[in-house]
Amino acid sequence: MHTALDIFRALGDPTRLRIIHLLRAMELAVGEIAQVVGQSQPRVSRHVRILAEAGLVERRKEGNWVFLRLSKGDDVAPFIALFDRLTPSESETLWQAADLARLAAVRADRARAAEDYFADHAEEWDAIRSLHVAEADVEAAMTALLEREPIGHLLDIGTGTGRMIELFGGAAQAVTAIDRSPDMLRLARTKLPEDARDKYALLLGDFGALPLEPGSVDTVVLHQVLHYAQAPEQVIGEAARVTAADGRVLIADFAPHEREELRVRDQHARLGFSDEQMEGWFAAAGLQLERVETLPGHELTVQLWLGRRKGAPVRQQEGRISA
Repeated sequence: MHTALDIFRALGDPTRLRIIHLLRAMELAVGEIAQVVGQSQPRVSRHVRILAEAGLVERRKEGNWVFLRLSKGDDVAPFIALFDRLTPSESETLWQAADLARLAAVRADRARAAEDYFADHAEEWDAIRSLHVAEADVEAAMTALLEREPIGHLLDIGTGTGRMIELFGGAAQAVTAIDRSPDMLRLARTKLPEDARDKYALLLGDFGALPLEPGSVDTVVLHQVLHYAQAPEQVIGEAARVTAADGRVLIADFAPHEREELRVRDQHARLGFSDEQMEGWFAAAGLQLERVETLPGHELTVQLWLGRRKGAPVRQQEGRISA
């Protein structure tokens, strides 16, 4: 429990107030905050330590970076809410506007880094995309399956470039995105909206051991991720573990194929999955397979498998379809 004295002491510094205002806009790395406020990283780290000790911010290590966001603790929420009720002075209005302008530049830097990364890898990604149905068709089919019900708390496993965040985040109440690559998480952050605030949590983690509590999410998406897993059944089991009763798990991946070069060149651990495999793994994880959609491509077929976590009132199962 943090005392009011600790919190007011932590807020009693102009730089720390600036940091709070910046974190109200979006989650940021320590180095990015230093860039915005024009101070050295060690100095900013000292301010962050004081804010963290007062319970106002939370730190999360991601590779060699440390990311910060506002604390969600009940004991500090009233203090954060004060920022919406107090009228800033003229000087405060000026530095807030200047900081937000510099923050926009940080976002632009992230976007440029993402563009450079895409350019460096465009050839290999284009080679895979050319083998299967257009991504726009896959995304349309995924949207058609998920839009039937509220998304609630969305979990994007293996978020990669953050496309699923961009596609479904707006309709979700909260979004958690997980990837084991810090580089990919930095790319995914370029997809966050300007008013992201604390709705989005991007976490470093492995799909075989998700850093989430059981039953804590409503909708799970694995888009072209499962074929990288040495033990797909474990990944599905983890997805089911964190899904609330009556929640949904949607997997988009390849049907069985024989493109061995994808295993060698692109590190695919599995060359697609059959409906029988998926149905067995779903059942073992406590998921009821509700729908299967087939999207034939040039040489690779994309499959969509939608399952529901068993529990609560059991819904009548919809007929399995193949489009």
